[in-house]
Amino acid sequence: MNETTISILYMVGLFAVLWFIMIRPQQQRQKKHAQMVAGLKVNDHIITAGGIYGTIIKVKEDTFILRIAENVRIEILKSAVAQAISSGENDKD
Repeated sequence: MNETTISILYMVGLFAVLWFIMIRPQQQRQKKHAQMVAGLKVNDHIITAGGIYGTIIKVKEDTFILRIAENVRIEILKSAVAQAISSGENDKD
């Protein structure tokens, strides 16, 4: 093997390692988040990326309308949802 072939194999190997360590796990997290957001429906409880707890009252194409307090509603992007809360976790009071 000559020096050029070794350099090319080194670069390919380095890219493969970076793929499996960094890129692939991030793609899996994005896919899981997209599935979670797609499964949300009216009356689901969520936490936004900004830390706001709310209940979905309307689902639009790219946004959710949340009720965060009595007579207080906000519209957020679907991508701003950090996590869905199960009903058992929400019954704190």
